[in-house]
Amino acid sequence: MAEDDPVSRHLISTRLAKWGYDAVITNDGAEAMAVLRRPNPPSVAILDWSMPHMDGLEICRRVREAEKIVYIIMLTANGSKENIVEGLRAGADDYLVKPFHAEELQARIVVGFRVMTAQENLLRRMQALEAKASEIGSLRLQIPL
Repeated sequence: MAEDDPVSRHLISTRLAKWGYDAVITNDGAEAMAVLRRPNPPSVAILDWSMPHMDGLEICRRVREAEKIVYIIMLTANGSKENIVEGLRAGADDYLVKPFHAEELQARIVVGFRVMTAQENLLRRMQALEAKASEIGSLRLQIPL
């Protein structure tokens, strides 16, 4: 979770802990980007739009360019339709306008983990299929004609 406002950061991090999440809390965009560049980044990222050093939009763009698999929830006071479209086009998967209802954030996090679990399951199945296809290909070379 990346939030530069100390009060918002405390409120959200407290909620995340209450809901049982082991959250990585960052104070600005640069810290958030460093966490998301790790080999095994968090599955779900909650990003504030306006932060020092790097805003949420730039983080979204860089994460998508690096092809990191992360579900991104943009959390911002920018609630116009244009801002929502801009955030989603930058790479956010979801968008929540401040002030928000805590249970709505919780529900969106659950959706994020559900999507990421489905994506991970699909990736594992694809890898298994590729391994079987390779095995079949090598068996074909061993069968006499």
